[in-house]
Formats: sequence, C-alpha cells, structure tokens
Amino acid sequence: MRRLALFSVLVLLLSCASAPPPPTPDISADRISAHVRFLADDLLEGRGVASRGEALATLYIASQFAQLGLEPLGDNGSYYQKVPLVGVETLPASTLRVNTRPLKLLDEYVGVNRRQAPDTPVDAEAVFVGHGIVAPEFNWNDYQGIDVKGKWVVLFTNEPPSTDPKFFGGAALTYYGRWTYKYDEATRQGALGCIIVHTDKTAGYGWNVVRNSWGGKDPQVKLDAGEPALAFAGWVAETIGDQIFASLGKKSAEMLQQADTRGFRALPLAKIRLRGRIQSGISVMDTRNVIARLPGSYPQLKEEAVLYTAHWDHLGIGTPVEGDNIYNGAVDNATGCGILLETARAYAALPSRPKRSIVFAAVGAEEGGLRGSEYYGQHPPIPAGKHAVNLNYDGIFVLGRTSDITLNGYERTTLKELVEQTAARFQLKIKPDPQPEQGHYYRSDHFSLARVGIPAFSLDLGAEYVGKPPGWGQRAFEEYNEKHYHQPSDQFDPTWDFSGLVQLATFGFHIGLDAANWTQLPTWQPADEFLAAREKSWKR
Repeated sequence: MRRLALFSVLVLLLSCASAPPPPTPDISADRISAHVRFLADDLLEGRGVASRGEALATLYIASQFAQLGLEPLGDNGSYYQKVPLVGVETLPASTLRVNTRPLKLLDEYVGVNRRQAPDTPVDAEAVFVGHGIVAPEFNWNDYQGIDVKGKWVVLFTNEPPSTDPKFFGGAALTYYGRWTYKYDEATRQGALGCIIVHTDKTAGYGWNVVRNSWGGKDPQVKLDAGEPALAFAGWVAETIGDQIFASLGKKSAEMLQQADTRGFRALPLAKIRLRGRIQSGISVMDTRNVIARLPGSYPQLKEEAVLYTAHWDHLGIGTPVEGDNIYNGAVDNATGCGILLETARAYAALPSRPKRSIVFAAVGAEEGGLRGSEYYGQHPPIPAGKHAVNLNYDGIFVLGRTSDITLNGYERTTLKELVEQTAARFQLKIKPDPQPEQGHYYRSDHFSLARVGIPAFSLDLGAEYVGKPPGWGQRAFEEYNEKHYHQPSDQFDPTWDFSGLVQLATFGFHIGLDAANWTQLPTWQPADEFLAAREKSWKR
C-alpha cells in the first residue's frame, strides 16, 4: 500500500510537470453585462430573500448552470440547497424609550428581536461597555468586573485603534470589531438587549446605510428550544447616543475616546433606563443557495473541490428614496453573480477538465448576516476538509481595467506564492486592502467558509484604473459608498465598462484552475486564526 501511494504521488507530480500551458478562457464582457442587467432589473424587485425576486434570480442562475451541463449539487438531485430561516420584522407599533423620551423607528433607532417572539416587553437599566470586546489574547475585557445579565449594554462597533499588528491586527479590523460579534458577545454575557451607538467613523458608513439595511425582515437561523438570544439587537443614531451619555456629562465622541483607551472599565448608566415593547412580524423565510459542480478528472482528487461563490441577494423592496423603493443591487452583487456565471461557462468549455472538481455556489441572505454561506459551511455538499479554496466575488465596480488588484486574505493561505506568481504573470500589483479599518475580510461570504477551515478570500479590482488619474478610483469608491451603497440608486448603467470584470474573472479562473491541479491540498499559514478549524475539518 505504501509503495502504491508513493507511485501515485510520483505519477501526479510527473503529470503536473508535463502539463500543457493553461488555456486562455473565453470570458466575455457582453455576457457578464447581460447577467448583471437581468439580475438588477426592476422585475426582480431587488432580489429580496423569500420573495418573488429570489425565485426569479435563483431560477435564472440554476437554468444557466443546467444549460452549461453542470451537475446539480443541491438537495434531492436539484440545484437548490434549502436554507431554513425565520424572518423577523420590527413592526411600526413597537416602542423604545430612553427614560420617558420616545425614539423614532428608522430615524433614531433600528433593530430586531432575536428571540423570535411576536411581542416582547423590554425594561431594564443600561451599562456602557465600550466596544463590547472580550479578547484574552490582547489582554482586553470590556465586561470585566460588571454583571450585565438582564440589562441593556450600550457600546460602539469597531475596536481599539492600533498600529501594532500584534494588537487587534494593527490598522486592520479584526472580527472583534464587527457588529455581528458585538451581539454574539452580549448574548454570551446574558444581556437583555444590545444597542450600538452609530458614528460614521466607527461604522464606516452613514446612518442611511444602517436604516436601509435594517428596515425590513431580518433572516435568522431558527432558535432551538431554550437557546439564549437578545430581546433586542439594534443601533441608535449618534444624537441619541449623545442623549444617553449626557447622563454622565459626556457626548458620544468623548465616550468613544474612553472606549479606545487601554484600562477602560464598563460604566453603569445609572440615570438611564431603556424601556418599551418590541412587536415583531414572524414568518417562515426559507431561502436557497444554488449549487452546481463540474466533476474533476483525476480519480484521487475529484472528490475535492475549488469553490467559487457570490451572493445573489440584495435588500429587495424597502424605504423609498426619491420615489424609488427597489434596491436593485447592481454592483452589490449582480456583478459577482455575473462573474460567477461566466466563470462557470469558461470551465464548462475547457477541452479537458481540471483534476479537482469545481463547485459554483450562488448563496443567499448575505445581506442578512452571511446566512446562506454560513449554512453551506455547516452543511457542505462536499466535506469542508476536501475544499481546496474558496474564491468569492462581491460588489465589483464596473469602471474599467485596473493595474492593481485587492485579494484581502490570500496571504493567510498556502496559496500565497501561487497567487503572487499569477498576479505577476498578469502584470497586476497586489495592493493591500485600502480600507483595512473596515474589516472587509469579515464582511463577505468567504468568511463563513474560513470559519469552517476552508482557505478563502475575495477577489476585487484595485483602485488604479487604467487611463485615469491617480486618486480617481478612491474618489469613485467614496462616491459609491456615500450615495449608492445599499440604496435604490445601485442600478445597472448601460454605459458601464465591463472590461475590469473580464480582467478579474480571468485572473480568478487561473487561480482556481491552478489550485484545482495543485499537488497539495491548500491550508492556512502557521498560527493563522483559522488553521485549527482546517485541521479539525481534515479529521471528519
């Protein structure tokens, strides 16, 4: 058996050494554009979860996979993987007061009941817990010395500022800074509710983004009996934070400065009581991932896979802005789906298949907290330990070609050298995340796959656009983030230049093809936070 194994490895090495040069994929700007145009059309009503728009979008994607001859990899021989969710919507009849001062839903606060109950009274004292972080490896505990069981916790998103990579990742935001972590930690601490005081600085976007993102149904994983959950998880505008902190004679900016300081200790807000009644619409909100496979050609590797992902959903129909209530999500993320479908077409057209299988997954409910990719990670059609890598596309600007590329997290994997060689071949400079303080690595679907051990990162264009002056790309990003991100104005524009999406899809095709033919199964670099999950996945 040992000789046979050594012989097999030798055959594999020789086959790789003698392999012909990689094919040039036929990737078309017009085809990507057609996918984006359809998926962002008003007909799909913003591709909201559990909506008519979802049915149309997922049927379209599944039909494209079928047309390409890809194998269905969903439930019961279909292309669909059901993702069971509960939809929770905060109703206008809900009330929330700071002492006797009523707050205005959407204008001054947003949030949702995570106990999935239709009517929940809330009345308790409040505690300010800084950033709400418990990180023993950084000697940081915002909950130290305070019991918040049955109380409200008030906090800021983000994390203490740092320039030291060994302290909260330096300038790069870690998962401790994400709002999702804040609610999870508050739940572990036994809090009744958790309120994040919004600031543009800590969130990285304005109140309008929070309002629009939290203005509809929240897709939640159904709770098990007795499972702890917050009665309310939400945000308040900075002006409301100022009113809360006035009880300490401070404003939000001053309290944020305290929260950023080592040695911070939680402060009871003795003069503040948050009270009200959270009334919620509860509904079944099942969604679905669309999954297909191109089987690998090498018997010993075909059960392993390279995984490409993009989320198909956006915000659906929401609060009107200038008379428009359809949140089309053209950039976010019809673009990613367009690349996913065109990449699938390029693989299906190969004269010979790669050694490992290639899996394509259009996942749902990303906007509701990465729910579709989370479910895929927990219920993978191929074991997590047999995934070579996940390459994810999310929100690609359609502004032309760039001379640089952003691959946030690639350097954490053992594919680092391969990726850098490919970038050099394409004459692309790999640029670091231009907004590391925003924690982009923890905000898209690849994170769900990383959590179960799969080496994963997103591919994005850089900011140095060919033929444009320095700084033009950064200004374009800032304009999109301010005016169009999670807004109805994120619409298809027939004047868009799709050459950059062709460039990115071609680059991602070659990364995936090389990974599919690689002799080793990729993993995480030593000491990476996801390495333990990778090693655990190999034992299953």
